[in-house]
Amino acid sequence: MTRVLSDIRILDNLLALNLNVSLWSARRKMSQEDLGGAELPPEDLASLGSKRIADPESLRVFGTLKARAVNYLDRHGVRFMSGWAIPEEKAGEIVQELISIRDDFQKEKEAFLADYDQNIQSWIVKHHQWGEIIRNSTVGPDYVRNRMDFRWQLYKVAPLEQHMSNTAVLEAGLAEEVQGLGSTLFGEVAKSAEDIWRRVYHGKTEVTHKALSPLRTLHAKLTGLSFVEPHVAPVADIVQAALFRIPKKGNITGPDLLLLQGLVCLLKDSDALIAHAQRVVEGNAPDFVLDALLAGPGSMPSLDGFIAPLDGAGGGDDTPILPDISEGDSALPHPSIPSLGLW
Repeated sequence: MTRVLSDIRILDNLLALNLNVSLWSARRKMSQEDLGGAELPPEDLASLGSKRIADPESLRVFGTLKARAVNYLDRHGVRFMSGWAIPEEKAGEIVQELISIRDDFQKEKEAFLADYDQNIQSWIVKHHQWGEIIRNSTVGPDYVRNRMDFRWQLYKVAPLEQHMSNTAVLEAGLAEEVQGLGSTLFGEVAKSAEDIWRRVYHGKTEVTHKALSPLRTLHAKLTGLSFVEPHVAPVADIVQAALFRIPKKGNITGPDLLLLQGLVCLLKDSDALIAHAQRVVEGNAPDFVLDALLAGPGSMPSLDGFIAPLDGAGGGDDTPILPDISEGDSALPHPSIPSLGLW
């Protein structure tokens, strides 16, 4: 129970944010009359689909704005319950960005509604052979207005032990959600790293400084959520140390690029990432992990200062095959990170 209450106190630094974006699909259910009264199978066997009563291209912007909000929250928060947990200290800037997106949403909504009747008529003309089906299913602009909205709720989740019995705390489900925040966060980091690898680093022999931008975004997320799990801050330190090593000017090539590629591969593997972060927790500098990334085949620096053999070097594909670090092996040489096909 003590561990549960300790985990719950993570909530002291978090706010919960729930995003509600309602989009109008411009779809209406098909009816038997739409098909000229043709005989249809019974409803327990089959059902009719839907028809579009407006051009979906005119509504695409609203889906884009929703995705923009979700991506922003994913970059700064961690999935929690039905929304996101965000650092309380960053709530102001996060809300300001949501306000900006909401303003764009409302602007596009008013523009769409101003041209609504003309858009419907153009859609009927485009599909003139089915014009009557569309015309019989249209709805007014007020109906559409009420079904398009951009809102969010920001609230503080109080530690349950202040209000409930110990048994209620354990059975409420919130403790499990809080305890899972760390693994959720590292899972999101791994997913982001997979995307960064695919878009930015895979197969490259040279990149520009734009390649650092997604790593800086990951670093900001980890820093803001460093209190969620003990290994989060060390991971943020490892990423920051790598960014400090990159020259300020010029394209990134050679060992500098190799370092970044190795870092991204490490971030892709949550288990290996946590294991190497544990080395930082135990007192090793983040640069020690980076030196392992650059050690290359055959040797690497060890905790005792001698050169240890590199096991399993020379992996040939893109998949990070990172060493397993067992608990309680801190006296052993730091496990090396294989080449991952990078050298």
